[in-house]
Amino acid sequence: MFRAASAIAAMLFATSASAGAESMNYPETHKGDVVETQFGEAIADPYRWLENDVRTDPAVANWVKRENEVTNGYLATLPQRAWFAEHIRSLMDYERFGLPHKAGKRYFYTRNSGLQNQAQLFVREGIDGAPRLLLDPNAWAKDGATALDAWVPSDKGRYLAYSVQDGGSDWRVLKVLDVATGKVMADALHWAKFTGMAWVGEQGFLYSRFPKPAEGAEFQSRNFNQAVYFHRIGTSQDADELVFATPDQPEVGHGAEVTNGGRYAVITSGKGTDARWEVRVIDLAHRKATGWKTRTLVSGFDHKWQPVDAIGKRLWFVTDKDAPRGKLMAVDLSGANPAWSDVVPQRDETLEQASIVGDKLILSYLKDASTRAEVYDLGGQHAQVLTLNGIGTASGFIGKPGDPETFYAFTSFNQPALIRRLNLHSGATSVFATPRLTFNPDDYAVEQRFFPSRDGTRVPLFLVRKKALVGKAVPTLLYGYGGFDISLTPSFSAPRMAWLEAGGAFAMANLRGGGEYGKAWHDAGRLANKQNVFDDFIAAGEYLIKEGVTPRDGLSIQGGSNGGLLVGAVTNQRPDLFAAANAAVGVMDMLRFDRFTAGRYWTDDYGFPNREADFKVLRAYSPYHNIRSGADYPAVLVTTADTDDRVVPGHSFKYISALQAAQTGAKPHLIRIETRAGHGAGKPTDKIVAENADVLAFLARWSGLAVSE
Repeated sequence: MFRAASAIAAMLFATSASAGAESMNYPETHKGDVVETQFGEAIADPYRWLENDVRTDPAVANWVKRENEVTNGYLATLPQRAWFAEHIRSLMDYERFGLPHKAGKRYFYTRNSGLQNQAQLFVREGIDGAPRLLLDPNAWAKDGATALDAWVPSDKGRYLAYSVQDGGSDWRVLKVLDVATGKVMADALHWAKFTGMAWVGEQGFLYSRFPKPAEGAEFQSRNFNQAVYFHRIGTSQDADELVFATPDQPEVGHGAEVTNGGRYAVITSGKGTDARWEVRVIDLAHRKATGWKTRTLVSGFDHKWQPVDAIGKRLWFVTDKDAPRGKLMAVDLSGANPAWSDVVPQRDETLEQASIVGDKLILSYLKDASTRAEVYDLGGQHAQVLTLNGIGTASGFIGKPGDPETFYAFTSFNQPALIRRLNLHSGATSVFATPRLTFNPDDYAVEQRFFPSRDGTRVPLFLVRKKALVGKAVPTLLYGYGGFDISLTPSFSAPRMAWLEAGGAFAMANLRGGGEYGKAWHDAGRLANKQNVFDDFIAAGEYLIKEGVTPRDGLSIQGGSNGGLLVGAVTNQRPDLFAAANAAVGVMDMLRFDRFTAGRYWTDDYGFPNREADFKVLRAYSPYHNIRSGADYPAVLVTTADTDDRVVPGHSFKYISALQAAQTGAKPHLIRIETRAGHGAGKPTDKIVAENADVLAFLARWSGLAVSE
C-alpha cells in the first residue's frame, strides 16, 4: 500500500539544514465553520466533515488519498524501513500454534506455518492423531484480510461454530462446519458483534446479535438492543429463537455461556465496559417444559460475576463483590433461593480467571503484572503452585470437570508462546508445541522496575534490552495503555524484537486505569482521575531518562486505542519530553466519542460528554482540543484504518488535521491510513509487517536508532 516512488517524495517535502528538521508540505484540509456551545464554552470543530465514512463520502476519500501520498513519500526515504521489514518478517517466520481445545476425542487448534496471512484450523483424532486441515482462511480473500475469528466445537466435536471477520470490522458472520466431512454447512448468521457461541448439546448454539443497521450506517451507527438467540443447526437465521432481550433497556447488552455438561446457560448482562453485570441462568434440563425461562441470580449492575463452570447444581464465579482484587464464589441452586458461599477468598494478588479441570480448580493470579497459576481442590483447599518460567504471561488452563489434562501457553518479551500439556493427576507437564527461534532469548535482559508517579504512587515498568547494552543509554520505545481494567502483561512481539535487535530498548508501563492491581487501580485512572494515567506515563519517560536507559532525545512513545488517546494527551502536555510518537487507532475527540458504534460503552471509563462535570474533565485532556500551537512537538505518526468500526477513523483524521494546521515545529506530523483493515484483529501478516516497518522506521529516524544496512 505504501510504496510511493522517491520522485514523488521529493516533491512533497524538503529537508531543512537546521537541526535535521524536515519542512513538510501537508495537503490543504478544508476548515468548516462548526462551532457549538457546551456548558458556556464555544467549541470549534472545523474538521467535523472528516467524521463521514471514507467508503461513502468522496471528499473524505480524496483527503485520505492525499494524506497517504504525503506519508508514503516520506516513509519511502527512510533507510531503516527496509531493514525493519526484513527483520520483522524473519522474526515472524516460525511455526505458531494456538491452544488446543478438546471436544469428545477430538483436539482442535490453530497453526500458522510462519508467514501465512492467517492461521489455519486443524483437528486431530486423539492427541497423537494426524493433523487434518479444517479451515484455511488464506483462501477466503485475495488480500488475506478475511479472518477466522472465534471458533467453538460442539460438546462431542461433531460440529464447529465459527465466526468470520472481513476487513477488520467488528461485525461477524457466524457459520457451521461438519467436522467429520469438513463441509461448511448452509448456516450463516449476520449482524453478530461482541458475541460468544455456546453450544446446547449438538442441536445448536446461543449467540448475541444486534438489529440490522440502517443501510449505509453499518460502520458508524451506535449499537443498541443486543439480544441472545438460539440457532438450530440446519435452519435459517429467520427461524432463530429469541432467548433473552431487554427492549425497555436498549443500552444493556447480553452474552451467553453454557456450562460443561450442558446443564445451565448463564446469561450475563452489562451496560458498558465495566465488569458490572446482572446474572441469570436457564436450566436446560427443563427447557422442553419451560422454554427459555430465566432465573435471576444477581440483580443490579454492581459487581463482576465471571462464570467459571458447574458441577451438578453448583456454579462457580469469579467476583469482586466485597473483594476488589477478586475472589472465587459458588452458588447452590438446589434450593428455592440461591445459596452463595466463598470458596477461595481474596488475596494480595489480583485474581484474573478460574477454570475447573478434572476435579481441580485452576486459578490464575497477577502478581505485579506477571502470571501466577495455582491449583485448588473444589472445596477451596490449596494444592500446588504451577511452576512457570519467570516473568511472563500464562494463558489457557481450559478444560472440563472429569478431564485428566489441560493446556496452557507461556510467553514473555523474549519468548514466543510455548504450549504445554498438564496432567492433573500426576502434576507432570509435557510440551505440545515449541517455537523454533531465530534469536537467542538469553541474549536479552527482562527486568521489572518501579518508579514514582507525580503523586508518589509506585508504578511498575517492564524493561527489555540486549544484555550487552545494559548500562548504556539507547533509543527507547515506551508503550502504555492505562484504561478499561485491562492489564498489560509480558508477551512476545516480532516488531518489538526487531526494535531490540536494532539496538533499542523497550519499556512497558503498567499505568493506573488498568487492572493489574484490581478495582482500586482501575478507579485511580478513570473518569475524574484520568489525569493520573497521563502523569504515570510522563513519569515513566522521565524515569527512563533519569536512570540513563535512554538519552533525552531518544525516547519514543506508542499506544493504541485508549493508548492512542494516551499518546495524544501526553504529547500535548509534554511535547518536550518525547522525540517521536505513534498514536494508533486512538480516541482523539473526547467530546464526541460516544456518538459512534461502540463508543457509547466507554462512558464507564471516560464519563458523559453531555454532563457538565465530565465535560470539564474531558475538555481538559482531549487530544483534538488541546493541541498547543507555538510549542515544538515531537515527530508524530498517527495510524488508523478505513474499516475501524471500534474507534472510527474520524478521530484520527480530525486530530492530524488540527496538528498539521497548528504551529508545532518542523518535525513531521503524518497519518498512515490502511485499507481493508480495522481496529487490529484479523490483520493479515503482510499488513502487519508493512505497518510495523513503517512505524518503527519513523520512530527510529527521530529517536536516533541507527540500523545496519
